[in-house]
Amino acid sequence: MLFPPIDPNERFRERRTAALRRKRRRRAALIGTLLVGVALAGLGARFVGVGPDGPAATSPGGSTTAVARASSLRPLPVEIRGVHVTMGLASLPGKLQEYVDLKNEGLTAIQLDVKDEDGQIGFVAPKLRLATAIGATRDFYKPREAAKLVHRNGLYLIGRVVVFEDPVLAQARPELAARRSNGAVWKDAAGLGWTNPYDKRVWDYNIAVAAAAARNGFDEIMFDYVRFPSDGDVQNAIFRNPRGLKKNDAVPAFLAYAAKKLEPQGVRVSAAVFGLSAARDMGIGQIPRRFAKHVHAIYAMTYPSLFGPGELGIADPGAAPGATVSRALRRFDRSLEGRDALLLPWIQDFSYSVPYGKDEVRAQIFSARIAGAKGYLLWNAQGVYTPGTLTPP
Repeated sequence: MLFPPIDPNERFRERRTAALRRKRRRRAALIGTLLVGVALAGLGARFVGVGPDGPAATSPGGSTTAVARASSLRPLPVEIRGVHVTMGLASLPGKLQEYVDLKNEGLTAIQLDVKDEDGQIGFVAPKLRLATAIGATRDFYKPREAAKLVHRNGLYLIGRVVVFEDPVLAQARPELAARRSNGAVWKDAAGLGWTNPYDKRVWDYNIAVAAAAARNGFDEIMFDYVRFPSDGDVQNAIFRNPRGLKKNDAVPAFLAYAAKKLEPQGVRVSAAVFGLSAARDMGIGQIPRRFAKHVHAIYAMTYPSLFGPGELGIADPGAAPGATVSRALRRFDRSLEGRDALLLPWIQDFSYSVPYGKDEVRAQIFSARIAGAKGYLLWNAQGVYTPGTLTPP
């Protein structure tokens, strides 16, 4: 069987058990034999709640840590088979239900945009004060209602949050943006402003958006555009860096901070990355191995159309979708060896240089399964997906 059921908390419980053993040994070295009983009682007070997942650790202040919250995470599908849904599509009456109905074809997950490439947020939430003040929030959909619909149909809900490409925040708060030497907001080749990946205020802004989605029932937060810009005159982009972080440390630091803030709310944290990011340093601060320990999953954008002629040793990657995905994921497997993060590819379900239909899409999916991926997500910016591609293995 290619996809045996995976317990997402199994490795976490193993690490927890080892940590508890170390703590007990240290305490045992500090107490006398006459105090053994007292020490054991103290340990009992520090480790509470024995349930199906074992003892749950608490902090000295008594608040339950991510260990205890592990059991509150929604179980993962045996295989994630999902589709990308924009907030605009979700705003159309009955449209989200149409995507949910794809469960009859094998769908197990929906990736719904929470914050997109234009800096727009799909819903209004009372705690998003800055986002509301700068006009970023929109009333595209009701997040709690969307989550209930998805869960009522037994599906897993992933909220995508585009992070550092954010023309709305960059324009409204230039001090948080990538700048030019004259102080103007720097923009990429598409004319979109970017925020500063070094700035903790930018981190907090995006984490607040993610937290709003978590409070309304999303199961996982996928951070996208967790990188520096890759197009335009990037050599003229200035990023204020008062803490002196190295470029390749900014994204891991953000994701570690985000996980610390969000996991207590019972959501998984993941990241989307370029398909070539495991093969080489692309100069955008996105090195998956560096931040894999901070995320539950890495979603690799292995769209064949993103690879140029000759890359991965393939003359025309777009014309060889199965081989392209296979070789790209092989690079990720090597890069992430020893890391716990799940690896899932984004699958190209659109035509670019080569027409794509059912055969081309399924070739990518088959390669992902052979590579041992936990599943896949289909991408089509128009939200139109090829029938017959969501079937179980």
